Amino acid sequence: MLRYTLMRLGIFVGCLVVVWGLVYSGIAPRGLGSSNGLWVVTLALVISAPISFVVLRKERDRASAQVVRRVDRMKENFQASAGQEDAADDQARARSQAS
Repeated sequence: MLRYTLMRLGIFVGCLVVVWGLVYSGIAPRGLGSSNGLWVVTLALVISAPISFVVLRKERDRASAQVVRRVDRMKENFQASAGQEDAADDQARARSQAS
């Protein structure tokens, strides 16, 4: 998961550098007034999103499978814990009824 996040961040930073270079060289339009920084970041986000979607498909699938395994393991642990609580409750009830 960390690998995917770092790769996605790397693509964004690369797009940010390219967009910044294009804007300050005059190839891409500048933002209005003092919004130039926001314009560069927004444009880099818009460009990096589809690139990340296509380029990181396999890594995203790996991260998704890892998350699914963690969730399944947590569900199993929760069910095992609930089963232990039920058994302890049943034993306590049986002892109180026998007394």
